[in-house]
Amino acid sequence: MPQILMPVIPKLTVTAVIDILAVAVLLYNFILMLRGRRAMHVFTGLLALVVLYLVALMMGLNLLRSVLAALAPYTAIALIVMFQAEIRRLLTRIGRIRWLGLGGQLERREVVDEIVLAVQQMVEDKTGALIVMEREIGLRTFIESGVALDAMVSRDLLCSIFHHGGQLHDGAVIIQGDRVAAAACFLPLHTHPVTTRKIGTLGTRHRAAIGVTDDTDALAVVVSEERGEISIAWRGELEQDVGIDRLRDRLIHHATGRTARRNQAPEPELRRAQP
Repeated sequence: MPQILMPVIPKLTVTAVIDILAVAVLLYNFILMLRGRRAMHVFTGLLALVVLYLVALMMGLNLLRSVLAALAPYTAIALIVMFQAEIRRLLTRIGRIRWLGLGGQLERREVVDEIVLAVQQMVEDKTGALIVMEREIGLRTFIESGVALDAMVSRDLLCSIFHHGGQLHDGAVIIQGDRVAAAACFLPLHTHPVTTRKIGTLGTRHRAAIGVTDDTDALAVVVSEERGEISIAWRGELEQDVGIDRLRDRLIHHATGRTARRNQAPEPELRRAQP
């Protein structure tokens, strides 16, 4: 049997493998976007028609095959009309791919700018906030404890989330890439007795910021509601009374792995402002 099939099956070359993988990636991303949407039912119906055509072809159902074949020329136009939103979303996702790291660098800088603008506004208004930026170690456990958003990072969105009296004011916002994954997330509180005594005058947000960075590589930004001060937690360390320029540098370094190009004094120690 294998010897009989060998002439039928073409020889698998490197080009053929790349071709198959490219088509598989496109189909996979397209199906991911359709999942959970009404367009998924349309896509399932189209697949059913394809299967029906193959069955008609194999069983010799000429009339049914002729009807389906007559509809085939209009399929391409119908697909564009029915799946225009999904096709646009697929092209957007492809455009977000970090080709050689260039697009990703610009995208992450834009996210940092939006966060800095939001923090600056909240400092002026003395609005309490806790923003966590995910890096390599996933924060899905904490994301699932909050309210899923999956929205673009923007100053207006962050300010509205932490607005006084808002439903999502309490808890943390977790950012994945350029998306606000969730708000009102519950984070573990730091309970180490030595550090707890040192930050005894600070609130729950600061303890939660240290707690989430203890076992992850995330960076947490805290805005004090009482003093209007900025604090940064990273690797279980807390840097207090941070300026806007220092915040921007830390966020850029965390998001891109690079330090902002600006003449400045050497970076202070993370614990410099701790009592």
